[in-house]
Amino acid sequence: MSLFPTRTVSALLVIDMQKDVVAHAVDVAGVTARIADLVERARGAGAPVVWVQHSDGELEEHSSGWELVDGLDPVEGEARVSKRYGDSFEATDLEEVLDRGGVGRLVVTGAQTDACVRSTLHGAFTRGYDVTLVGDSHTTEDVSEYGAPAPQEVIAHKNLYWSFQDAPGREAAVLPASDVTF
Repeated sequence: MSLFPTRTVSALLVIDMQKDVVAHAVDVAGVTARIADLVERARGAGAPVVWVQHSDGELEEHSSGWELVDGLDPVEGEARVSKRYGDSFEATDLEEVLDRGGVGRLVVTGAQTDACVRSTLHGAFTRGYDVTLVGDSHTTEDVSEYGAPAPQEVIAHKNLYWSFQDAPGREAAVLPASDVTF
């Protein structure tokens, strides 16, 4: 039901599951394991897996900290998108990758919940995609010293408000990894 009637494919989007990005995030092992399972299920269903990796002045592209966490391994032919901004669509080739793959629905996982995951969810939705957030497969670090809620509360709030996201011709959803289909 996306705004792309000819794009009927669902893709798994793995955002910024990089060593330095999740170094201080909560439940990294559990989130990584659930994403790895989703990756295998997507591959088994013939759904595209798209890997997004952030770089900036503090995180140099191709550095050891820029690499994906152990247990998440792209295979040949899977798209890799390099980004410099929170929204994975901004100044990247993500839209072209999804267009070539006939993708109209994104299944979103990754880090950081309150930054790049949030920005990409909204970026995808406003661009016309159906967007499913995998509620137990995104993570964030504790920035409560700056006034933010605790990480678990940030994750719960993102899941709550995304479950009520609505717009004409698009669907938003929050599902646990075990309920995701491709």
